Amino acid sequence: ESLWTSSADGRVRLRIDNSCPQTPITVHQMFKESLEKYGSLNALASKKNGKWEKITFSEYYCLSRKAAKSFLKLGLEQFHSVAILGFNSPEWFISAVGAVFAGGIVTGIYTTNSPEACHYIAHDSKTDIMVVENQKQLDKIMQIWNRLPHLKAVVLYKDSIAERHPNLYTMEEFLELGGDVSDSTLDDIINSQKPNQCCVLIYTSGTTGKPKGAMLSHDNITWTSAHCSRAGGMQPAEVQQESIVSYLPLSHIAAQIYDLWTGIKWGEQVYFAEPDALKGSLINTLKEVQPTSHMGVPRVWEKIMEKLKDASAQSGFMKKKMLSWAMSLSLERNLSGSNSSDLKQLWTRLADYLVLAKIRSALGLSSCQKHFSGAAPLNTETLYFFLGLNITLYEAYGMSETTGPHCLSGPYIYRQHSCGKPAPGCRVKLVDKDTEGNGEICFWGRTVFMGYLNMEDR
Repeated sequence: ESLWTSSADGRVRLRIDNSCPQTPITVHQMFKESLEKYGSLNALASKKNGKWEKITFSEYYCLSRKAAKSFLKLGLEQFHSVAILGFNSPEWFISAVGAVFAGGIVTGIYTTNSPEACHYIAHDSKTDIMVVENQKQLDKIMQIWNRLPHLKAVVLYKDSIAERHPNLYTMEEFLELGGDVSDSTLDDIINSQKPNQCCVLIYTSGTTGKPKGAMLSHDNITWTSAHCSRAGGMQPAEVQQESIVSYLPLSHIAAQIYDLWTGIKWGEQVYFAEPDALKGSLINTLKEVQPTSHMGVPRVWEKIMEKLKDASAQSGFMKKKMLSWAMSLSLERNLSGSNSSDLKQLWTRLADYLVLAKIRSALGLSSCQKHFSGAAPLNTETLYFFLGLNITLYEAYGMSETTGPHCLSGPYIYRQHSCGKPAPGCRVKLVDKDTEGNGEICFWGRTVFMGYLNMEDR
């Protein structure tokens, strides 16, 4: 077997390092392992009519199997795609896991995509079934359906159906379709899956041409979920159940690996934010949930910083002075490490207790032990601002082609302005260096993808 393939049904040779030789497993095997340990724990939480509705890992698994049977009933072919077009929700997760269980490939599409951009991805990935959030997204698909020869059905998961159309279903209707598909039929498909086969497609942004479909294997997903998250300090639920807020686009690998797949691996409780999270409602959700771990792209952290600076500018003289005093002590402490006098350390702890702890609580981050940033570099102003609040932002470096993080910082691996170290069993090399030491970054390890779909020349 080759290290690369451009076929959806291809298999690849896995890059297994002696320092991290864990046996490759499929997504279903990972879920079953977690189910035995975390079955009764809450897995997914979404807000309905102002109240959090939660489902356990056992319910999550059963619903994913139900979705898998319904996908099979609708004619999902092996290594064809289930494309999901919508904001983060339990339905997104259940559809994704169900698609993989049924032998398909899950493909996220950005909600901001035009109908033509949706068409390109759906056509390239041989989308058999499309799962869409609302009428706005459905309208895009209705414009292109007649040009998608593989598209057999569309499932709508938030709005009700305004106008009936053949092969258009609500999520409730869809989940009942596979009632006559036997457990043994589904189990045969699940048991035929191999860790070196494709189960996820991540489309790159296409800045230099058409988007490229990065094919990720079961092993890419299960191995990265286990090892990169642990390198970042994420805890298994038997030690401490992590709670996170899902709000970044799941069509991007960073959110998908952090929210969806790592959540299954370690038994995390995932709370879904409101669709307007990035327009201002995120902090309200964080305050309610008080997550133990939080990930944001630099622009999210910058927005929080700007909001706090605006609030500070409108506060009274004494509050401003207190905040400035507390943040300067915290920043100095975090930049110097423990090299300060006992008296200075006492003042720093007092400042944290009197001022900074209240700000972290107001941000919804009082229980948060790990704050991650990725997808772009953090600037010094943002990094130092949060160090002043006694919040260390751990940076990660990777891409769609490395299943998200390949190098990452965490509580035990941290240096300012660094993305940390490669995950265990992974390597990074700089080749073709010029006189200034700049070159091409090459990755090796079990995070590295299978290849680009239908692009043999890449």
